[in-house]
Amino acid sequence: MSKRIVENQTFDEERALYGVRDVTVRNCHFDGPADGESALKECERVTVDGAFMNLRYPFWHDHGLALRDVEMTELCRAALWYSSDVTIEDSRLHGIKALRECTDVRMRGCDIISPEFGWSTRGIEMEDCTATSEYFMMRSTMLRFRNVRFTGKYSFQYIEDAVFENCDFDTKDAFWHAKNVVVRNCRVRGEYLGWYSEGLTFENCLIQGTQPLCYCKDLSLVNCQMVDCDLAFERSHVVATLTAPIISVKNPLAGSRICAPAVGEVIRDLEGAAGTIETTCDKSGARVDACA
Repeated sequence: MSKRIVENQTFDEERALYGVRDVTVRNCHFDGPADGESALKECERVTVDGAFMNLRYPFWHDHGLALRDVEMTELCRAALWYSSDVTIEDSRLHGIKALRECTDVRMRGCDIISPEFGWSTRGIEMEDCTATSEYFMMRSTMLRFRNVRFTGKYSFQYIEDAVFENCDFDTKDAFWHAKNVVVRNCRVRGEYLGWYSEGLTFENCLIQGTQPLCYCKDLSLVNCQMVDCDLAFERSHVVATLTAPIISVKNPLAGSRICAPAVGEVIRDLEGAAGTIETTCDKSGARVDACA
């Protein structure tokens, strides 16, 4: 069955296209003096192509939604909530709380400027996107990110079952309380990384910032570089292989094993802080095989 086409129109009334099914909305504006909300609420199998969204709450409780080349302005608040089977491509999501409590979302080529984005979302794939946010993706599960550039504070807190590849994160207080997360071939800059996490793994990553990875359980670092990192691993259980010297390590718990070319300072002022620390360079700088 072919879709009905709605194109080249402007809508500003309340629930302008409420409950439509099997519709393509093309080159339309959702803006105007009536200032209506919830333009495409409770819809199914809808494609929106080339739209300007300047009104609140347009896509709530939608199922089978495809958005392409859609501009959601700062006034387009809380754009996508409680929706499932959503594809968003080459779009700009610039209103606060743009995505929340959605299921099975695929995003590609998007620009996100949205505080409190992605809360409690289950099953989101994001590729080739940029994002600026605070509390980004909090309490979400089943995340798969690739080639994502993120800037903002308090990202990925309380997330579970996630994989991040080839991403660049400029953040702080990231991955707090995260569970079963893999970060691979990424650059992560910011203070207080990954506290209270469980099952957090970094592979081939560059990590930068003070007091990273404290109070962690089942923490793993594989071939990672830690730059400007001091007081790392406090009260954590960690297995780490580092490829560059680290400034200082504090109170890694018994059973931990940290291997690095050099460690500037090891601080042990806590009972039970008996983690093993091994270096791969002697005092002359020559490489040794202590971590083999």
